Amino acid sequence: MNTFKKMVAALLVVSSSAIPLTAHAQSGSPVALSGDVMAVETSVDDAGNTSTQLVEPGVIVPGDRLVFGTDYANSGDEPVENFVVTNPLPSAVRLAPDADPELTVSIDGGETWGTISSLSAVTIADEDGAMRPVTNADVTHVRWTLASIAPGESGRLEYPAIIR
Repeated sequence: MNTFKKMVAALLVVSSSAIPLTAHAQSGSPVALSGDVMAVETSVDDAGNTSTQLVEPGVIVPGDRLVFGTDYANSGDEPVENFVVTNPLPSAVRLAPDADPELTVSIDGGETWGTISSLSAVTIADEDGAMRPVTNADVTHVRWTLASIAPGESGRLEYPAIIR
């Protein structure tokens, strides 16, 4: 139970500081970044209809689903080309299995990159030394390269995660 409390506390620290401390992009760029972490809340009404909404995280437990988001906006007078945003995943979460398979990710702390779908053929050693295929739980970073951000343009980047 003590480990669980530490994990929740760590995640709450991450959610309170959010992505601005962890999203990395080119320095000196007119593109501003801001981030947030939202919990996915699913409810069923009296008619049996299911609805899903994003809410501020409260008490979270292993298996809960989160969405990490980074908003970007170009406040400059010129387009910004090939803008790269890199987000490390907090250790308390794993990339959700339904994440976009074409999302660019790293499994080695940002040293090498590939799509989730391309990494499915890669094997790594588990804690016992046995070789196993890479899974979304092995992802350490996600990265997006935006081909061009026009002056005044803004957008949002997201990835789903699950509490470990």
